Parts: sequence; C-alpha cells; structure tokens
Amino acid sequence: MSIKVRYFASLKESVGRSEDELAFVEAISVADVWMQANKGAVMPENILAAVNMEYVNFDSLVNDADEVAFFPPVTGG
Repeated sequence: MSIKVRYFASLKESVGRSEDELAFVEAISVADVWMQANKGAVMPENILAAVNMEYVNFDSLVNDADEVAFFPPVTGG
C-alpha cells in the first residue's frame, strides 16, 4: 500500500522536506507513519495529524492511498 505524508509550516522546515511517499504491507497507525517517515525520530510535542484532511488521533489507522498530514498547532488572534 502507498501513503503520501505531508508536512506543513515550521514542521516542514524542521524535517527538511514537504512530503514523503511511503509503502507498507498492512494498515499502520499515524504514529507509526511518523516513525517510519522520520527514521525513528521523536515526534515533536503538540503537533496535529490529519488523514485525508480530517483530524485524527495518533493511534488511528492509515490505509492504502491515504494522505497523512502533520502540522504544528494552529493559533489565531
């Protein structure tokens, strides 16, 4: 299965890229997507995740052709 991983805002700068394309054999969690895409690097605190443009928990499963997005918390004023 193939998953697109996207990074936004300051998170894109800290990981050094805007996206990854990953291949997996079976469904995995959002947290595992982070670990695989970032070679075991610890996930920054307070980041948010979305699958197919919907906010999800990090234990949510990702399936074939899903898009996973990671981004820092959004603030407004």
